Amino acid sequence: MDGIINPHSDFDTAKQEFINCLKNNLQRRLAKNNINTNEYDRYMALAYTVLDHMVDRWIETDRAYSAVRPKRIHYISMEFLMGRALSNNLISLGLYDVAREALMELGYDLEETADFEKDAALGNGGLGRLAACFLDSMTNLGIPTHGYGILYEYGMMKQTIERDRQREKPDVWLNIPYPWAISRVTETTEVNFGGYVSREGTDTTKESRWHTSEKLLAEAHDIPVYGYNNSNVNVLRLWSAHSASEFNLDSFSEGRYMDACQAQVLSENVTKVLYPNDSDMSGKRLRFQQEYFLVAASLRDIVNRFYREHGGNWDVFADKVGIQLNDTHPGLSIAELMRIMVDEEHIGWDKAWDITQKVFAYTNHTVLPEALEEWPISLLEELLPRHMEIIYNINHFFMEQVGIKYPGDDGKKQRMSIINDRSRRVRIANLSVVGSHKVNGVAALHSELLKTTLFRDFAQMYPERFTNVTNGVTPRRWMFAANPLLTELIREAIGDGWMRDLERLRELESFAEDAGFRESWTRVKKANKERFAAFLSRDAGLRSDPSFMLDVQVKRIHFYKRQLLFLLYILYRYFDLKEDPSKYPVPRSFVMGGKASPSYHAAKELIYFANRVSHIIGSDPDVRDRMGFVFLPDYRVSAAEIVMPAADLSEQISTAGYEASGTGNMKFALNGALTIGTLDGANVEIRDCVGEDNIFIFGLNDTEVRELRPGYDPAAFAARIPGLQKIFDLIRGDFFCADNPGGLRFFADYLTGQDEYMVMADFESYLRAQNEADLLYTRPEEWARKSILNVARSGYFSSDRSIREYNDKIWGAMPVVVPRTEYGKGK
Repeated sequence: MDGIINPHSDFDTAKQEFINCLKNNLQRRLAKNNINTNEYDRYMALAYTVLDHMVDRWIETDRAYSAVRPKRIHYISMEFLMGRALSNNLISLGLYDVAREALMELGYDLEETADFEKDAALGNGGLGRLAACFLDSMTNLGIPTHGYGILYEYGMMKQTIERDRQREKPDVWLNIPYPWAISRVTETTEVNFGGYVSREGTDTTKESRWHTSEKLLAEAHDIPVYGYNNSNVNVLRLWSAHSASEFNLDSFSEGRYMDACQAQVLSENVTKVLYPNDSDMSGKRLRFQQEYFLVAASLRDIVNRFYREHGGNWDVFADKVGIQLNDTHPGLSIAELMRIMVDEEHIGWDKAWDITQKVFAYTNHTVLPEALEEWPISLLEELLPRHMEIIYNINHFFMEQVGIKYPGDDGKKQRMSIINDRSRRVRIANLSVVGSHKVNGVAALHSELLKTTLFRDFAQMYPERFTNVTNGVTPRRWMFAANPLLTELIREAIGDGWMRDLERLRELESFAEDAGFRESWTRVKKANKERFAAFLSRDAGLRSDPSFMLDVQVKRIHFYKRQLLFLLYILYRYFDLKEDPSKYPVPRSFVMGGKASPSYHAAKELIYFANRVSHIIGSDPDVRDRMGFVFLPDYRVSAAEIVMPAADLSEQISTAGYEASGTGNMKFALNGALTIGTLDGANVEIRDCVGEDNIFIFGLNDTEVRELRPGYDPAAFAARIPGLQKIFDLIRGDFFCADNPGGLRFFADYLTGQDEYMVMADFESYLRAQNEADLLYTRPEEWARKSILNVARSGYFSSDRSIREYNDKIWGAMPVVVPRTEYGKGK
């Protein structure tokens, strides 16, 4: 297309070529000129211009992969929380500065144009954000990769706060064309449900045949993922569901308009919303259909590509195909691949099972029992009768192996069985472990807990199967795009080698002792806090004072993450300041944010509690110059990109032994926030990397949590802390909800009664850690020094390192690197 930048152009020439391409897209794709554009036109023209610069590399990458026919890694996940694509793609292409000045010459602002883009509603939290980071790093390292997910029409939800409560609204993110997804209608595939299974053939060669009764069409949409350190382009393929039945014209003609499109509506429900509310059976059924829809479409696509490249030689399938299961959601892939091989390819059971185990690997993300999916056998028998038979067979042969290994140990059989006979459910986590050659946790502590608690029996039987790969985050998104001021300051200090090898941030350590550099560092943090305050005011009408310490806890709302501990501390500090305004030496702005699952009533009530507290603190003139507290509504990737660079203190305070890893903790540390946290998840490794003197650790460790639990008395712990009883009395007395009598009493009763996640046991230690943070912040030079060291020592938490470990320990794929091309260098 006219205006594509010559890779050998100098900056000014590249800028002019970019302008030409932009104008060309305005005219030919949008029928506009530079004079009569609106923000939609500018955004779309810019996005098309970026795609124009990606498409040649995309095609070249496909050619390179096809020529080499490498082992391809397929990453299947229910979530890919990609965030906004425009700025990230410009950075990866090396065109950010070119685009900024090109738009400036045309009279526009790049940041304003990029801000028009909506977050892609393809995920909810850490699971999806990790998947997005991994795709970025797999491309950056040249690993031939295909991501597989679902193109949700509305995502999980858009969170609004109405009368202090969370309200879920559709996240209408596809109301304008999404330029980054290329529709592949010719690669539509069928997904079947229901029916029955028959046995066909002679007495000695009977084969199973699945006679299905329902059919959906899965349409493919490809999003290119561009490598920062090369010209590789990998693909995230997302599936949307469509009806296989035609529009019923007879019904329409007879006036039965709803009947005419009923099949279409029901089919498309499968990809409407991420994680439909599964509090009733209809919701469970829809979620189950959603997971199998992803599995069936993705496996068919994998097999079709294998046939194109290797002619259906199943002897090399495991050498050429690797499939990573991101949590249990795609666990049915194991049964689906067995079905394809046994029923369609007529491969013997033993050989098919050997191939299956060599192909699959499973990443576990939680030790929480409620998050380890179990599906009713009756549901599988109704919707996937052949898969249920296959799972029974897998379990039968596996139980035989367990019996040989541990004769007479029925307890072990009951725990390890894929079939839970008591509840009549299929344990997808057990299926995922049995059907995979590697199982990994996502932080050192989590992986050890998998081996000693959740999967102890499996780890004893298959010790070689279990490994650890600590999570990581992509610096392309979480520094270069999210924190350009800090990125530029670091580049001025140590060059840009760290941008390709994050471990080289270590070169920053010596600058921690440089007073001038610390001053510049502090100015960057202040500017980021001012940016966050402006964002908060503009988007939510809320106030945050940039001169205060910014103390942040943003993540999915769940009791084990202990937003309740954070909120209780805010109340404790508030009432202390009411009695003695000089008690705390540092003014603080507290920020909490996150979404609660629509069916998680207690978490939604916690959001209500937080907003009530926020109003009281915000309207009290006695503390206005000493503290503030806001609940950040609709927390999402684009909001995280603003709050994380601004934060001074990062709250990572989950009960030890419950958080698998976390990635927010890594993003905050990488952006210069100091962590206050428990020895849980990756906090342990953050402490080890940044040093014990540069983090605020408090609370029980995982062993102490388990030892305390049997006789735990939260009321006794609460009684040791002066002031807590007053807070509980106020909660019970409706101080925070006078218009809603008894509306918050649950929290006082919970904390002094059940307290499942041991808020009271850790509260006293938490107070001490918070006081240490206050004291350190009164010494700004020392705080800046520790902030610099946090960044300098966070290189380990790059997702590039994580993916290298996945490849070394699990996949064994050979990188294929398309020659790197850079643009606009020379300014």
